Amino acid sequence: MSYGTNISDAWRQSGSYAGRILRGTKPADLPVLQSAKFELVINHQTARMLGLTVPDKLLVAADEVIE
Repeated sequence: MSYGTNISDAWRQSGSYAGRILRGTKPADLPVLQSAKFELVINHQTARMLGLTVPDKLLVAADEVIE
């Protein structure tokens, strides 16, 4: 299982920062932003191979389930 920031959202924020710097904003003046989008990914196939049971509610709540 993995719970973390959405990678595409992080790249989008990086592009926004780069654009603001290229327009002349000083990097020290830019705010530090925390990601707003998080995702839960479950590798169900590996869990089964390890003999682990993943509850159905957790599988339904996951953003991506790897079979």
